[in-house]
Amino acid sequence: MSYDQIQTACVIRYPYLWAREARRGETEGRKERPVAVGVRMPRPDGDLVLFFPITTQQPETSRFAVEIPAMEKRRAGLDTDLRLWIVFDEFNTDIIGRSFYLEPEPPIGRFSKAFFLPLLREFVARRKSLTEVSRRL
Repeated sequence: MSYDQIQTACVIRYPYLWAREARRGETEGRKERPVAVGVRMPRPDGDLVLFFPITTQQPETSRFAVEIPAMEKRRAGLDTDLRLWIVFDEFNTDIIGRSFYLEPEPPIGRFSKAFFLPLLREFVARRKSLTEVSRRL
């Protein structure tokens, strides 16, 4: 396997570290969860990747989060019987090939471009007001 399949809109399992946990001094995600790969940016020391968490807990209405439609859950390899949200107002960043948390495993699925890219554009527009949790070494 290789890391090549970790691309925008794919869904992988990752030990996501929530911003509230990082503020308390935690350094490890409590469990592996599905995350959406936001952006993969080439860099000389390894590609930087942004991850958005997928959760079963309905976010507060003030959060920048989107419920995932049934068709997109199927495409992404997620449980269609659960209500699921992608949270965009916080994200983890990591470096492919240098991360303790990423494995070169195939994605569990992928969101359609029609669903995911408008959300990614909205994320970029709001980027300065969002919370990054860096998992980089």
